[in-house]
Amino acid sequence: MKRAHIVWIALPLLLFATLLARAQAPSENPVPSSKIASIKITGAQKIPPDQIISASGLKSGDVVTVAQIQKAANRLSALGIFSTVNFRYTTKGDAINLEFQVQEAPTYPIVFDNFPWLTDAEIGETIRGQVGLFTGESPEGGTMVDQMGEVIENLLASRKVKGTVTHQLISAAVGDGMVMQFHLEENPLRIQSLHFEDPLASESERLKDRLPDIKGQPYSTLAIEIFENEHVRPIYTSKGFLRAEIGSPQPSLIPDPNDPKMSAVDVSIPIHLGPIYSWRGVSWQGNSAVPTSDLDAAVELKPGGIADGLKIEEAWQKVEAEYGRHGYLDMKLEAQPQYDDTSHQISYRVSVSEGAQYRMGDMVITGLSLDAEKRLRQAWQIEPGQIFNNGYYESNMKILAKPNRDIFGDLPVHYNEFGHWLRPNTSRHTVDVLLDFK
Repeated sequence: MKRAHIVWIALPLLLFATLLARAQAPSENPVPSSKIASIKITGAQKIPPDQIISASGLKSGDVVTVAQIQKAANRLSALGIFSTVNFRYTTKGDAINLEFQVQEAPTYPIVFDNFPWLTDAEIGETIRGQVGLFTGESPEGGTMVDQMGEVIENLLASRKVKGTVTHQLISAAVGDGMVMQFHLEENPLRIQSLHFEDPLASESERLKDRLPDIKGQPYSTLAIEIFENEHVRPIYTSKGFLRAEIGSPQPSLIPDPNDPKMSAVDVSIPIHLGPIYSWRGVSWQGNSAVPTSDLDAAVELKPGGIADGLKIEEAWQKVEAEYGRHGYLDMKLEAQPQYDDTSHQISYRVSVSEGAQYRMGDMVITGLSLDAEKRLRQAWQIEPGQIFNNGYYESNMKILAKPNRDIFGDLPVHYNEFGHWLRPNTSRHTVDVLLDFK
């Protein structure tokens, strides 16, 4: 009677020979191949198990060797959608019950950057139909991302557009996240015009002055969204439209009558205003080194007045600067908006994590003569051991950007480049100032 046993196989292939040798049941009676009785997937959160089984290339009833199972695991791992793929099997007689244990890798939102011939929905649906395990997002790398690029190239070819589609992980146009951008190389399309579907933007003189930054440039949804975030959105947030929705660019191709193969792009920006919010106030939590009255003084908005989004962001920056002047270089601020959509008011609950207070450590100066270095040290007003004032540091770095007579006097000091860094010691809570002159 043969004994049932369990075998674990992990992906690192350098150890495969050893694992395989250990995996075989009694060496005097090896089983070169077995029939798969069942396949089970564990660890998957977003991807249906039946799709993972299909992507492995195996199915119940197949007669396989351990090497073939390992090849299937390698195939899953190469997709990039999984950070780890292990497998195990239990044997009883000549049949095995196979289990793939997977851990899904991080995935990222997708940006289809410069494909005005196609809609994002059209591209996404085509990828979903042709690329297995596609969830609507992209892994950082692997064969799946390459397959997605190939699908887009084939879609473009069906529209008689030739080119190479590349992909890269980049910072999102808005927020702190990352996105996977698919981009057509050597795309000749340029932005001919940009239209805003709201008079506040279309009639803004400040925005008209910035339009040359985008008009005439290569068509890119990423570039347009950055333009929206930097130049369009502030127009609305400054007037209290804190939830204004500035939509994705809507491109229209404009054929060139002199060259049918060339086109330009007319871009329309949909905008939904939403309500104007007024300011209700802010509550502070976690502050002890800086009094609440000082934090309130950093907020220039008045209760009942328009909630100017630019002034709100400026207030958080002032708070960070105030803590920096007291040596709290690691201070973190988390501002949570509290919208009242009945009265159209907004308040904030701000949590402050102050961290450690830093004191002045050493000053390391390179690139100056001994006399010039002596003058600079005499001018520096934070002694070792004193509380470090980050505001004083930043203002002096601006002064030192060029040789300054107030610091160096009549000494012949010349430099073209100036570098400066802070080197904090988190265990001693001191910070060194590093200055380099070239």
